[in-house]
Amino acid sequence: MGDDCALLRPDAGLDLALTTDMLVEGRHFLPDAEPRALGHKALAVNLSDLAAMGATPRWATLAIALPAADAAWLEAFSAGLYALAERFGVDLVGGDTTRSPLRTINITAIGEVPPGLALERAGARPGDDVWVSGELGGAALGLVHPENPDAAKRLHLPEPRVELGERLRRLAHAAIDLSDGLAGDLAHLLERSRVGAVIEYERIPKSASFAKLKDPRLEKDCVLSGGDDYELLFTAPREHRAELEALAAELKLPL
Repeated sequence: MGDDCALLRPDAGLDLALTTDMLVEGRHFLPDAEPRALGHKALAVNLSDLAAMGATPRWATLAIALPAADAAWLEAFSAGLYALAERFGVDLVGGDTTRSPLRTINITAIGEVPPGLALERAGARPGDDVWVSGELGGAALGLVHPENPDAAKRLHLPEPRVELGERLRRLAHAAIDLSDGLAGDLAHLLERSRVGAVIEYERIPKSASFAKLKDPRLEKDCVLSGGDDYELLFTAPREHRAELEALAAELKLPL
């Protein structure tokens, strides 16, 4: 800190993966959003992008615009961001601050991946299985039913699947993180790979909260079109089923 630029030294022989994401008050979060959770989510959505590429997070920059300097808000926001950064070994290496009528948060995250092993959207092949991590629809349900604690946690404190992404490098053909909903993000992957897919709705892993609500239309809307789950969707050859099931057990993460 203190110079005009950060000097980064990647590990020898690795490619850099770079992503950036912007959160704008009123569009991506409410004005009364809890600042610690917002700090967590602002970094988590970028780490999720790195995970979808099979990259290991290393560095991040933060550019933030605020209506005023609110020390208590900044302290809580920073605590949420730094706690997640520490978990995944991410160094904050720069950024910028300015004044704006709306809070705007922009993070750029940089990771590393071995050459030729990045998980791209264009790699899916005919005959692949379609896999997804975790459960879907919980974050979207949190928007409709903010009083549901499990759904609210999924919305405000998403868990980037970094270790899963790293372990999929030699197992999966293609991957994408689910930020815009299963139907939309799967379509992005299929379009890039020039393939189609058949999805059996009954086999999609869904938040347990839907069983209690007994609202099939809401469930289907959240599971298929709801965003902000930040789970990984990936395709893999059938011969890797046993390895992936073993990986799920090892990571204690349903696949």
